[in-house]
Amino acid sequence: MIALTGLFLAALLASTPVPFQSEVVFIGFQAAGWPVLTLVIVASVGNVLGSCVTYAVGRGLGGFRDHPRFPVRPAQLARAEGWFQRWGLWSLLLSWAPGGDVIVAAAGLLRVSILPFLILVSIAKTARYTAVALAAGAALG
Repeated sequence: MIALTGLFLAALLASTPVPFQSEVVFIGFQAAGWPVLTLVIVASVGNVLGSCVTYAVGRGLGGFRDHPRFPVRPAQLARAEGWFQRWGLWSLLLSWAPGGDVIVAAAGLLRVSILPFLILVSIAKTARYTAVALAAGAALG
């Protein structure tokens, strides 16, 4: 159980702005013979919860958007809002990709409803770890 907690924490950290890669940990567990379904579930749940943290940070920052020291300039914020309005919720399906944390934080900042957020991010994160498991399984033979 302690080992799976490590995978969970690695996946959680990987979905926040903290620079961390959970794929290496995931593949290490897979190579050690852990059940793939268990690994996909644990990593996906950790990754989704990490995205919830990033979403909450974005949502919390939204209350300060008119403050002079707000870290995002109004022009940048307007551009992000325009981009998100153009692509909408479906952009959350890219939350697994490099830079996906920005999309997740923008969703929080723009106060996207939590249920659609959770559904789309869960699909994206689970698909990511499923793809990692399939690729690692093929490589590990």
